Amino acid sequence: MAVTLDDLKGNKQLADRTFRGATLIGGTAIAVILALIAWTIASKSSLAFRTEGLSFFTERRWAPADNVFGALSFIYGTAVTAVIAVVLAVPVSLGIALFTTHLAPGWLKRPLVAMIDLVAVVPSVVFGLWGIIFLAPKLVPVFTKLSSWSHGIPVLGSIFGKASAGRTFMTAGLILALMIIPIITSISREVILTCPPTDSDGALALGATRWEMITGAVLTHSAGGIVGAVMLGLGRAMGETIAAALVIGSSPAITANLFSPGDSLPSVIAFEWGEATSDTKRSALIAMGLTLFLMTLLVNFIATLVVNRAMKRMRGES
Repeated sequence: MAVTLDDLKGNKQLADRTFRGATLIGGTAIAVILALIAWTIASKSSLAFRTEGLSFFTERRWAPADNVFGALSFIYGTAVTAVIAVVLAVPVSLGIALFTTHLAPGWLKRPLVAMIDLVAVVPSVVFGLWGIIFLAPKLVPVFTKLSSWSHGIPVLGSIFGKASAGRTFMTAGLILALMIIPIITSISREVILTCPPTDSDGALALGATRWEMITGAVLTHSAGGIVGAVMLGLGRAMGETIAAALVIGSSPAITANLFSPGDSLPSVIAFEWGEATSDTKRSALIAMGLTLFLMTLLVNFIATLVVNRAMKRMRGES
């Protein structure tokens, strides 16, 4: 039986409608699941907000015995460690991504890429145990030297203050940086590879050096995707639980000293959930989860705006 042109067109339209319907169902399911998660967490945390009000976000003190639940110290710790991780991880990640795409020889590129991807799947508890057993004790003399060197210097003297132990904001930031480097590197590498060869080859043909070609053509073309990779790494750093909890020090403090112990939202939830016997404390811990959820959504929203703006600029739109 011969297949007519109309049959082929009908099959193609059916495949298109099926694919469109499947993607619509998948996208709608993700939105519904996200909305259900937000609604469940918000409803379970309503008791804490009725008790504390907006002071839940502005109160430093966390004293369940006195029925005082303030999350400001933990919000601060989450933000500080995540920023440290991003500041340390971004230059290293971009360097590795550019090296593997434009500089590394073939015999080195493949094992290096495989090693980076392998590090990305290492469980977070392994990073945490390595940090508390090996890294934290080794960092104490380093922190002490930096503290003595910066003593008396404005701003630096406050940031690199007295170091009493190895479990600090800085240690947690270092561990988180190691964890997000593979993520940022992998995404940045794939984004950089999308740069048209005509752009890079054209820059070299016009007399640009390799560095000028990378900064003028490759990074300009890949800026939006790289920002998205950084924001994804930031979200991972903000939500990390076990690794940060083991090395941050568990101290509800708000201080500019990065060498002091602190605490974060995920670590408090992980450590105190099993001891949350009262409904108010349990609701306060869930409210911390809601706060972290909103912070992550805000980061992703900002990343989307930045990426869209970069794409419009690349297309020459205003």
